[in-house]
Amino acid sequence: MKKLYVGNLPFQATGPDLEELFAGFGEVASAQVVEDRETGRSRGFGFVEMDDAHAAQAAIDTLHDHEYGGRRLTVNEAKPREARAGVGGGYGGGRGYGGGYVRTY
Repeated sequence: MKKLYVGNLPFQATGPDLEELFAGFGEVASAQVVEDRETGRSRGFGFVEMDDAHAAQAAIDTLHDHEYGGRRLTVNEAKPREARAGVGGGYGGGRGYGGGYVRTY
């Protein structure tokens, strides 16, 4: 099973549209367009899972940089998500900045 990233999708594209686009290359296990959690609108990218690695590679070779809905698609093998850094893990909590006393003359 290969998971593919499909980017630069037209915002009106749907999961069934993706499934139809990739079905010409082989069996599509799943196809989804990622939507904004708050608005429900497409975020312009999605994922397609294909059963056969050769079919997935053929889809990448053919559809990457292919114009679809007026936009040039980005199609490649999906990479696993990186673990996100914990909250507040950037500036060390403000330690080490002075902390002296105020002098009065």
